[in-house]
Amino acid sequence: MGKLTVRALRAVLVVVLAGTVFVQASMAWALISGNDPEDGSLPLTPLRVITFLGMVSAQTALVCVWRLVAMVRRGTVFSHAAFRYVDIVIGAIVAAALMWFAITAVNAPGQRDDPGVTLIMGGVGVAILGVALLVLVLRMLLAQAVARDVEAAQMQAELDEVI
Repeated sequence: MGKLTVRALRAVLVVVLAGTVFVQASMAWALISGNDPEDGSLPLTPLRVITFLGMVSAQTALVCVWRLVAMVRRGTVFSHAAFRYVDIVIGAIVAAALMWFAITAVNAPGQRDDPGVTLIMGGVGVAILGVALLVLVLRMLLAQAVARDVEAAQMQAELDEVI
């Protein structure tokens, strides 16, 4: 992975992480201070809490991606240590999907006149779960690469003994 690619990815990760922290701080302030009274059209407090938790799952995934990029730069990504970070990313994506389904459920009563919005939101939740499945497939590819790397190291050791 090139230096420019790593720097660009890290810049994106920092911007997204900073943005989510800012939004979380704003929502926490609105919840704690009570300066944003609900007018009753939407249940804002549950939506804010669920969104806050969803952002925590996104931040967890961002930190793990940062760690994986560091492993790529060091050339250690094809090791068993990488599985921990990939597993956490999968869990964070599933948690984000569950938070999205919770937001869909909280928002659904307000969409009685237009249930299509709820169906679309449910479809987005399924798509988020699809991303988790995609990362799971990539994890399986990583497992194959690690197994091949171990096998190659063993074969090299045997070859060294013969020579």
